[in-house]
Amino acid sequence: MDYIDIVKTLKNTLKESRYIHSLSVSDTAIELAQRFNVDEQRAKLAGILHDCAREIPTSSLIEVAQKRQIKIGLIEEHQPILLHARLGAIMAQEKYGIDDNDILDAIRLHTTGSADMTDLAKIIYLADMIEPHRQYESVNRLRDLIKTSDLDTIMLNAFNDSLAFILQRGLMIHPQTILARNTLIAKNINHG
Repeated sequence: MDYIDIVKTLKNTLKESRYIHSLSVSDTAIELAQRFNVDEQRAKLAGILHDCAREIPTSSLIEVAQKRQIKIGLIEEHQPILLHARLGAIMAQEKYGIDDNDILDAIRLHTTGSADMTDLAKIIYLADMIEPHRQYESVNRLRDLIKTSDLDTIMLNAFNDSLAFILQRGLMIHPQTILARNTLIAKNINHG
């Protein structure tokens, strides 16, 4: 399925606000790909598809994930919304014909991050956080960092912002996010 067909299908399957968000993430991902020398077409596809499974009702996510033999940990049991990323990667492959593992990983990791994220995955994580419709206290600081900092520095700041958000709401922190952040800190210590 090509990009235009994917967009048409998503327009019919996502609620309007999520469809607009997905378009914005795709556009932002293209801009970030240009800035950080990542393939723009892959960023565009990963961006538009990152929330393709987001309309699965929260009450059904665990059941759907179990049927797909996705391992469900303590965090997902209590915050099943996180499962939409892993289910989205499966949906992108099966429904939309995406066979590029980097695109699938970018979709899979856009909620939690990972210690071994590709630059494409980092771009999708960031694009989801900073697309123009996002409005939260530190979003403009992150947007400004895009202009002046390297990708890992921006990711570290993004993880810090995500963790602050999670802590303020008393939610559970996914260990993958902690490991991703710690890996960036260790990398900076070893090379900085």
